[in-house]
Amino acid sequence: MYDLILRQAKTADGKLIDLAIQGGKLAVVGQLVAEASATQAYDLHGKYWVSAGWIDSHVHCYAKSPIYHDEPDLVGVASGVTTVVDAGSTGANDVDDFYRITRAAKTNVLALLNIARTGIVTQNELADLTQIDKLGVQQAIARNPNFIIGLKARMSSSVVGANGITPLRIAKEMQQENGNLPLMVHIGNNPPNLDEIADLLASGDIITHCYNGKPNRILTPEGQLRDSINRALSRGVKLDVGHGSASFSFAVAEMAIKQGIIPHTISSDIYCRNRLAGPVHSLATVMSKFFSIGLTLSQVIDCVTRHAADALRLPEKGRLEVGADADLTLFTVQQSPQVFVDSEGLSVEGEQILVPLAAIVGGEPLLTEEGKSTNVFKL
Repeated sequence: MYDLILRQAKTADGKLIDLAIQGGKLAVVGQLVAEASATQAYDLHGKYWVSAGWIDSHVHCYAKSPIYHDEPDLVGVASGVTTVVDAGSTGANDVDDFYRITRAAKTNVLALLNIARTGIVTQNELADLTQIDKLGVQQAIARNPNFIIGLKARMSSSVVGANGITPLRIAKEMQQENGNLPLMVHIGNNPPNLDEIADLLASGDIITHCYNGKPNRILTPEGQLRDSINRALSRGVKLDVGHGSASFSFAVAEMAIKQGIIPHTISSDIYCRNRLAGPVHSLATVMSKFFSIGLTLSQVIDCVTRHAADALRLPEKGRLEVGADADLTLFTVQQSPQVFVDSEGLSVEGEQILVPLAAIVGGEPLLTEEGKSTNVFKL
């Protein structure tokens, strides 16, 4: 007797599989005998897709943040996302409070700790180097070892002021002093120059906002990949989308993807304003934009499951494998004309959009609004 069975679910590569969940873990991935039973059992008849639970590796969901804030479940399970990773909303000063208030969420909530102890309470948290407190970061990580999974450094001119590349040099020191945790680096307007940033990064480090359309972008004015980014990629540096309100250009993304520069992870950089007013709306919307510029369904799903789990070192997530966490996303692919808008106001026409129907977190099914209307589980 299992806790939950899903029969005849469709994977991104078109296979039909059965899934059984027991004790919050995947117990069977493949084919179940006809006699298998569960407390809850549903036959999807090959009508709906299933993947490992979607991971949004760049959100802002600390509800008390004065600038970028949202509720975890609104950017998480309500949108089919089982795990969200807050990217630097909090620093050592308030990460304990962030941890406390997110324990009631249905969504798995994790954090990349801002290297500034204040987090993002102003737009220039790294303009004052005294805000970077190595001891405070070390102590915060020690208090929250299963919540803080990495560090975040925002390296654009509005954030660092006159300090240039110095905050990133300190961030790299902090990274090494704290077990070589993943380091996500925001790129935007220069200074510092992107070449300086890229040359400091090592295997496993993450560049977010990789397809921004600002002058300090990954492509040269001629549209070719910068040499510094090519070198960084060869060292194992990863590219994250981090769409956001001002950090995603269809033109840059399309040119890069045509050259084979595809993202390692697709993330939303979502918070209440760009969720409600756009251009982000949801992780599913951001994922769907990539169908129009060259990625397949399997590639898109990998970017929010297996690749995201690898980048963030979450070995029990992101995979449809026996023993993995029973986090799943059920969705459909709706075929209809779409108009997608990037962060610069450019629109691109598409023909399909991902519609999440349910997030299953630790074996617990949680329907989205679309899932309720579709009656996917016949509840």
